[in-house]
Amino acid sequence: MSIFGNKKEQETNVSHERKSLGECLTAVREQTPLIHNITNYVTVNDVANALLACGASPIMSDEPADVYDITTICGGLNINIGTLNERSIEAMTIAGSRARSLQHVILLDPVGAGASTLRTNTAITLMRTARPDVIRGNISEIKTLALGSGTTKGVDADAADTVTEENLDAMVKFVKDFAAKTNAVIAITGAIDLVADAETCYVIRNGRPEMSKITGTGCQLSGIATAYAVANPENKVDAVAAAVCLMGLAGEIGWSRMQEGDGNSTYRNRIIDAIFNMDAKTLEEGAKYEIR
Repeated sequence: MSIFGNKKEQETNVSHERKSLGECLTAVREQTPLIHNITNYVTVNDVANALLACGASPIMSDEPADVYDITTICGGLNINIGTLNERSIEAMTIAGSRARSLQHVILLDPVGAGASTLRTNTAITLMRTARPDVIRGNISEIKTLALGSGTTKGVDADAADTVTEENLDAMVKFVKDFAAKTNAVIAITGAIDLVADAETCYVIRNGRPEMSKITGTGCQLSGIATAYAVANPENKVDAVAAAVCLMGLAGEIGWSRMQEGDGNSTYRNRIIDAIFNMDAKTLEEGAKYEIR
């Protein structure tokens, strides 16, 4: 058996009729999915506001005595390992096991996997025990999980570990293969974003380089992607792709509204405002992607 477990609840990747990005957005706004977030304390407020902005409802809890009940009442679980400690690891383990037993959507954001033994081992253990439906990270983090080791520097991808036009074919194959191995939707975010299951890969080119000057845009995306997957259970790869396009497009719209004297704090708020005001038509018209 692989380290990724056998997931009886791991449905085989079955092809479903593709759902449009706009339909995925509308489903979130109509359903208001309740999302349990065990996320890092650097960005917890922004994650909550981004979830509210996209039409979902957030609960933040990382107390081990609390998370079993909280996970039970939610539709999805977003686990972000950005600020690990013994208590939060225990909470992630309890919540992940409970969410899996209920067949709730689980997203794992392996922040900094590869930067330390604790982060790497925690992420790999959660992959085995919680068996997430979605894994979202930068290329270094995802490679670390795939290979079991890595050289991630902080939360930024190594310069040599980037998705480029030159290596795009190889990276599409890599992400599809990893999706097949884990039976999860894999989202690799960077200058070019990849969202894939075993059969389909979205290649997404939305976003602004200035988004890297704001801490937490990736954390916000993980919360949003969880909500989108919960609201579109039969179309998780389409839903996560819609969330990634949404975040990148919000970055573009927010940047276009910056004024003289504005900085990264204002930009953060403009991105959240753009998420709040996003509708299906705007997303469909502004999304830049191809499917491979």
